Amino acid sequence: MDLLHAAVSVEQQIEQTAKHGVYVCPPKTARSHRTVPLPRTAVDAMKVHLRDFPADGPEGWIFTAPQGGPVVYTHFRDGSWRPACAKAGIARGTGPLALRHHYASLLIKHGESVTTASQRLGPTNAAMTLNIYTHLWPDSEERTRAAVDKAYADQSADAQPQVDEAA
Repeated sequence: MDLLHAAVSVEQQIEQTAKHGVYVCPPKTARSHRTVPLPRTAVDAMKVHLRDFPADGPEGWIFTAPQGGPVVYTHFRDGSWRPACAKAGIARGTGPLALRHHYASLLIKHGESVTTASQRLGPTNAAMTLNIYTHLWPDSEERTRAAVDKAYADQSADAQPQVDEAA
């Protein structure tokens, strides 16, 4: 996490399996390695968190389990996620994946391209992002009309538009 440049780099993930327990490993795919810009509110919250709970050196965990070490998903879900959802009035059964969808929805609503959304989310490719979130991109009918109207707005109402014969 680079708070000076307001970004977090995804370079590893925590896995939990019955056979191997909890361990750190690389992200699932090459595209999962990415840098995600942090909004000012997240940077400010992280500064407060790190002031109150300093990481144990540059390689230390930012969020730790009560006994130290990484936070195990099941403990996070039961001990933090569900109580936070209940406090916020979020429907029971809403999982952490909802945050990913919310983030994608915010990016799209505020005009980010499918390429940018895909880079931030880290799926296999932009087509996957488009397949999942295509319904959220705004309909372009009005933009299409406006583009054509703007192209001919400089011509007077009496003049015939010049048509490119090659077209």
